[in-house]
Amino acid sequence: MMDSKVIDILRERPIVIPRVLFNNYKRLNITEEELVVLIFIIDSGDKIIYNPELFVSGLGMDKYRAMQLINDLTMKNIIDVKVETNDAGKMEEYIYVDLVYSKLFNLLLDSDIDDKNEDNIEIFTVFEQELGRTISPMEVEKIREWLNDGISEDLIKEALREAVYKNARSINYINSILYSWKQKGIKTLQEARQEKQKFRNSKKAVEQVFDYNWLEDE
Repeated sequence: MMDSKVIDILRERPIVIPRVLFNNYKRLNITEEELVVLIFIIDSGDKIIYNPELFVSGLGMDKYRAMQLINDLTMKNIIDVKVETNDAGKMEEYIYVDLVYSKLFNLLLDSDIDDKNEDNIEIFTVFEQELGRTISPMEVEKIREWLNDGISEDLIKEALREAVYKNARSINYINSILYSWKQKGIKTLQEARQEKQKFRNSKKAVEQVFDYNWLEDE
């Protein structure tokens, strides 16, 4: 028969943590050992007194190791340690976990953005292939900005090809092409190609005029 004390221990309230933390702690640059400490803090409340002895009794952890891990979590902006006046009027250190919730919120927000842009992954690959390099986060955001403004992928790719053709491989130049097309009311790939052909025909006509030998004109 099982000891009643053992049964009582097994019946203790389970530790509850956000699943998103458990699934994404590595993305927050948290080690497994730091996660254990963080879970203990969260389970103790959103605000607890900074007392390393709590981690000794609660986790069986060396006091100085616990202090080091708390410091590491603080340096990573996962938790915050503040000095405040307690009810007795004395200064006391408290651990807050608001920062980790803020980081988890941003993680969820980023995941939502990634999901919304999942269908646009191909365009980033095309840019890297055409430019011959990895595009920067700022360039990714600019491409997303074009897409959010309602510019089609086909039109963006055409502006990219035009920039490469002119050996002007920069986001700013591509943006100037798209802006020029927008000013002219060009919204489709066909309209863009017609405009390009029209410009090249006019340029060719001008070159022919300047190449004409007026001295031999009868």
